[in-house]
Amino acid sequence: MFVLGIDPGLSTTGYGMVEDSRPPRAVLAGVIRTTTDMTTAQRLAELYRGLGQVIAEARPDVIALETVFTNRNLQTAITVGRASGVAMLAAAQAEIAVFEYVPTVVKSAVTGDGAANKAQVQTMVARLLGLGQPPQPPDAADALALALCHLRAAPLEARP
Repeated sequence: MFVLGIDPGLSTTGYGMVEDSRPPRAVLAGVIRTTTDMTTAQRLAELYRGLGQVIAEARPDVIALETVFTNRNLQTAITVGRASGVAMLAAAQAEIAVFEYVPTVVKSAVTGDGAANKAQVQTMVARLLGLGQPPQPPDAADALALALCHLRAAPLEARP
């Protein structure tokens, strides 16, 4: 099974695919960036095109998506929600199942600590995937962590 993790954001959306092997293997990782000189609609369209291309090329079995969480900054929550919706649309159009995880569950699955910081997540993702160094940028590492979370912590009945 190949799991594509997506860490949605309007400025930077991370993606990372992991193969369910022993040990798990990173297949790809990267980010899709949009710029502030574009309108929100243009940025969402660019994100949609980028995710569609990644999904078409990677052909994952499932997608693990970071869910929108309550945030003190309402504007951040809104933009992440919009980016998340675009990711769900791209997955639905490709007929790929989406599983959502809150950040604390992802961190706990990868590091054992739901309050782990970005550096801890990056370090553990590298260790679990046998990478020589932590994945960069952190958004790509977070996406790989989402994929690992699905492989490691999802209930068996939730897997296809």
